[in-house]
Amino acid sequence: MLRAGLVEKLEELNRSPWSGHSALAGYVERHWQDTQYVLSFLGSGRAKKNYMEFVERGVDQGKRPELVGGGLIRSMGGWFEVFSLRRSGNKQASDQRILGDGDFVSQVLEEMDDLGRQNLRLPTRKMDLATLAEKICEVHGIHVGELRSGSLRSEIVEARRVLSWLAVKELGYSGAEVARYLGVTNSCVTRAVSAEKAPQKEKYI
Repeated sequence: MLRAGLVEKLEELNRSPWSGHSALAGYVERHWQDTQYVLSFLGSGRAKKNYMEFVERGVDQGKRPELVGGGLIRSMGGWFEVFSLRRSGNKQASDQRILGDGDFVSQVLEEMDDLGRQNLRLPTRKMDLATLAEKICEVHGIHVGELRSGSLRSEIVEARRVLSWLAVKELGYSGAEVARYLGVTNSCVTRAVSAEKAPQKEKYI
């Protein structure tokens, strides 16, 4: 008999829209998800039942440290091996979205075209927000203090929009990071980033 806590976790997982489990378990139907392919590895006749038993055993095991982290961390076998490399001065390229060692990650990034880099937010250079703000203020003829003051003057609002757009879409900062730097709300940054008019980035970065 399943423990109450385990039942609650499974019910939450069954309702989750962010994983393929709900379709594999038969709670929702997604025409684009090939559930039969996955279930075919779990036997015939009772494949779905075998899958649910597999999930139940996994949930009951709790957090698995060796499965935490992506990319290089998992490929190297866990954080201990990564820290050992760091102590010895051995560095490897890594990206959480790419599972493989440093050489493989470097190869994937080198072969990625400009569109792929843009979609994955892999900028060729990382400018800090303070430097970006100084450049934008120079172009717009205002002071950084004004940019971060909350002023609603049109030129300052526009400079703030430019910084938000470039920081998030070109340099890979999160909206929350930009909002904290500017001293505005997250929704303010979200509106700036969602604007269809893109700034001329060549003037700023």
